[in-house]
Amino acid sequence: MSGADGLFKIPELRKKILYTLFALAVYRIGVHIPTPGVNSDALAAFFAKQSGSLFGMFNMFSGGALERFSVMALGVMPYISASIIFQLLTVVYPSLNQLQKEGDSGQKKLNQYTRYATAALCLVQGYGIAVGLESMPNSPVYEPGMTFRLLTMVTLLAGSMFLMWIGEQITERGIGNGTSLIIFAGIASRITPGIASAWNLFKTNELSFGKLLVLGVIIFVVFFVIIFMETGQRRIPIQYAKRVVGRKMYGGQSTHLPLKINTSGVIPPIFASSLIMLPATLTTFIHYSWVQALRDSLSQGIVHDVLFVVLVVFFCFFYTAVTFKTDDVADNLRKYGAFVPGIRPGEKTAEFIDYVLVRVTVLGAVYISAICVLPTILGTSMKIPFYIGGTSVLILVGVAMDTLAQIQSHLLSRHYDTFMGNMRMKGRKGA
Repeated sequence: MSGADGLFKIPELRKKILYTLFALAVYRIGVHIPTPGVNSDALAAFFAKQSGSLFGMFNMFSGGALERFSVMALGVMPYISASIIFQLLTVVYPSLNQLQKEGDSGQKKLNQYTRYATAALCLVQGYGIAVGLESMPNSPVYEPGMTFRLLTMVTLLAGSMFLMWIGEQITERGIGNGTSLIIFAGIASRITPGIASAWNLFKTNELSFGKLLVLGVIIFVVFFVIIFMETGQRRIPIQYAKRVVGRKMYGGQSTHLPLKINTSGVIPPIFASSLIMLPATLTTFIHYSWVQALRDSLSQGIVHDVLFVVLVVFFCFFYTAVTFKTDDVADNLRKYGAFVPGIRPGEKTAEFIDYVLVRVTVLGAVYISAICVLPTILGTSMKIPFYIGGTSVLILVGVAMDTLAQIQSHLLSRHYDTFMGNMRMKGRKGA
């Protein structure tokens, strides 16, 4: 059975894929629903005059919802910010850490707290944006006042909470991680307009053929490096001890423990972007000189790049430590009679795995930081008149690879179940 045939012949997998596509289609329809009380054309003209990484990146993450100021203009960023806050709090507060260890019941409570925090962030950001829109020169707001502010807060809150719910439903009933796929869909929707924009700039001689060629080479190299590094592993050899049961000997097999170069996936750049965007968006529409200077430093330049790299490196180590427990891995190896050759089981094995994991994570953090920052720096130095970012390419490739891996696991599981079913049928016939 080929992969394409498997997608259509396995009812469960087909249902998951169709559900995911339907949910993403609903999201894309919601992006085009405007927020009441705002002149969308005037606002689009304002955003068209802006340049720099803040608007380009935020608009990219929201799938064009920001420039339209739709009901989903905030996207899933408040939810991601709330998730970051509670993941950090679980390390600081023992009560939250205990909830995390309680399994499904504890995770449900943490998810509920995250939703409350998401709602609070949406209201704060919605109010800040509404006040900022009212204070703009040639304000696009039809009727400024508290009614407009409350309406904007409620509308943006409803849009983001609905989008958060869609992401959770995709994760539960569809295929892949819902939040990541929503961001993926938003970035993918900007590819065609981006190509069209580059072509129009080329036709009007605003973008030379040389720059266009270099831009294509940069994107190709970034794609190649991402695929190469995402599939890279550091394999720790594992040996199973020999055991004698009756007259038979079991074990003695050799295998390996794979440590991905990028264990944290696309989480670090998404989290880093979310934390930078939160204060940057709140200060975008506040027209004071020092606030504008703060916004500009967060939007582009050396301060933005350094802060972004620091956050990426931090989340690479933080998320790896949260998701990969070396003590648990060492304990499981000991329970099943496995060990690392030359390393004593238990605590010494955990220390060795942690030693290797830290060094692999350093390489992964450097790789992600370079991929996310260098294309933007090259685009700025070449004076390309639109935003290009390795972050978006990393998310596109990373999410696509993770989703395809889940699909492949479903296919392999189906093949295994079919094979075992045939074996059981043959056994019953033989009996």
